[in-house]
Amino acid sequence: MSLLVTILVGALAGWLAGQVMSGKGYGFIVNLVLGIVGSVVGNWVFDRLNIDFSLGSSLLDSIVIAAAGAIIVLFVAGLIKK
Repeated sequence: MSLLVTILVGALAGWLAGQVMSGKGYGFIVNLVLGIVGSVVGNWVFDRLNIDFSLGSSLLDSIVIAAAGAIIVLFVAGLIKK
């Protein structure tokens, strides 16, 4: 069950990041990978900045942190691409 939740959170976070950064998604597989990488990046950034983030639901917290990390990943990728 945990793997299924991770996949769903990653896909949703990747889709959210795609909507925020370019206005469209990238497809399920890319959104999934982007969300999972974003989750790692988001957790690392929030930990390094000592940000204690809580909306009252651990699932919602995970989605927001993963989406924030995915946005950071997309932003950095855009800088490198230029």
